[in-house]
Amino acid sequence: MADKKHRNRRARSSTDKSSGRVDPSPPSDEVGRSKLRIIAIVVAGAMALLASVYFAWFSRQREPSVKAALNVDSTTSAAYVGSASCQGCHEVAYKEWQGSQHQAAMQEANEQSVLGNFSSTKFNYAGITTTFFKRDGKFFVNSDGPDGKLGDYQIKYTFGVAPLQQYLIGFSDGRLQALSIAWDARPKNAGGQRWFHLYPDERITHEDELHWTRAAQNWNFMCADCHSTHLRKNYDAATNKFHTQWSEISVGCEACHGAGSRHLTWAATQSPPLEKGEESLKGLSARLDERRGIVWTPNPTTGNSARSKPRASEREIEVCAQCHARRGQIAEGYHAGKPLLNYYRPALLTSPLYYPDGQQRGEVYNWGSFLQSKMYAHGVTCSDCHNPHSGKLRAQGNTLCASCHAPAKYDAAAHHHHAPASAGAACVACHMPSTTYMGVDPRADHSLRVPRPDLTVKFGVPNACNGCHKNRDASWAAAQVNGWYGHEAQGYQRFAAPFHAAEAGALDAPAQLRAITSDSTQPAIARASALSQLNAATGQPTGDALEKGLRDGNALVRLGALQAIARGSTADRLTLVEPLLADPLRA
Repeated sequence: MADKKHRNRRARSSTDKSSGRVDPSPPSDEVGRSKLRIIAIVVAGAMALLASVYFAWFSRQREPSVKAALNVDSTTSAAYVGSASCQGCHEVAYKEWQGSQHQAAMQEANEQSVLGNFSSTKFNYAGITTTFFKRDGKFFVNSDGPDGKLGDYQIKYTFGVAPLQQYLIGFSDGRLQALSIAWDARPKNAGGQRWFHLYPDERITHEDELHWTRAAQNWNFMCADCHSTHLRKNYDAATNKFHTQWSEISVGCEACHGAGSRHLTWAATQSPPLEKGEESLKGLSARLDERRGIVWTPNPTTGNSARSKPRASEREIEVCAQCHARRGQIAEGYHAGKPLLNYYRPALLTSPLYYPDGQQRGEVYNWGSFLQSKMYAHGVTCSDCHNPHSGKLRAQGNTLCASCHAPAKYDAAAHHHHAPASAGAACVACHMPSTTYMGVDPRADHSLRVPRPDLTVKFGVPNACNGCHKNRDASWAAAQVNGWYGHEAQGYQRFAAPFHAAEAGALDAPAQLRAITSDSTQPAIARASALSQLNAATGQPTGDALEKGLRDGNALVRLGALQAIARGSTADRLTLVEPLLADPLRA
């Protein structure tokens, strides 16, 4: 969708970020029922509900009933009051947010918000000529509908703003559908200011699952919760309609900070009717203050800085992860301070979403990449590099990296082996190579890795060197690196060989994966990913590893073990998974 929710039939995942699947059926507590029936009821009920949501209403074509609402968070009794209420005290942050991609994530279609050319512009695709035009001050598109016939459809909302903008069309059963022809918002000299199709190499007709009128392009349950604040899908199975609501149409202050009414009371009186122990929160559900009082001190020997004290929470990172992660939604109601895995089931580092070495392959966003990085392990959080209100970097180019990494050591030809100030001398060119999604949107890999052309030679994964030096092969690049440093490149991510073995179906893959699961120096998400790729039926060593994983203190590791056991026998599932019925996290 517009915030980069590219649908690919060859890379679907049960943990698709934009699936929006909600399972409202809690485990049964009925006394006297067998554990087997408990599990059966939960699974059957969830699957039946998901099936009804996923398929039932897509055959109906009507006009929209999406609307805003002033909602109350039932868990805190705090009301959502809107971003404008924050401006009086937080003027700088509010000004930074104005004009940001968060603030423009979704808008009503009007002369100010619509970027595309609607001057009777035509676009040809798959034998269909689509026309973009205006009538009576409103924006329309004439294109093929659910039956393949041309019809006029009004644009209700814009979706996203840069580097592309999509458009939402409403139907009377409450659906909003994202048109697959998008506007390239880049400057003309960069190839933009044009209409383009999100699937240029395919022929998507009205019978295809990726057609704009079909389920894969639905806003309500695919992508809505990441473009609006406090969104509730409100699908009614009895009437086969959505009555989707939000407290704010775009990503406002409360999307990250939680409902604000109690905070306003605190600000006005300094003595609000708060529950015991809430005073330090200032009426908020959580304070995103992991960076408060933190100093990064340079080490003159290594050239790297160290955090003054370890990061003790995941609050900020999980707030970002609710949208900047590839995940499936399992419950509504997440806000700052709540555990991410109570509301979302994130994707792990497995094919086809990731390469065996952990580099992004599919559209995975940032969280899974970042959790495998050395930066994350050393306490870096999202807002160390990004201004969370403007969405911009805190500094540009190598200057940002120099805030923690001594430029005399790292921004030098002796380190990067490129001409100073050249494209190859940019830190991100080597350590955060980008992949382009949705045709025009390059996104940097947040695993912040050392270039490893040697792994390209061994396993066929990409590397940053050949991303630029396309006229050379990986063996040449690996030889260059070896010549510079006297050995093969070394990196923080050390799981490429086992994950490649698993993807290739190698006989020794289980043993290699088990070695990763028991290595405490590996990132937790790598251990979880290794567990998830094990086969519970391959013997006692694997069974022991999975059973140990289910008891791990890290929730992601438990999730990885659970995913492997879910593919095992019924007896194994009943025996091993029973303790997880009491796990504090839904995922």
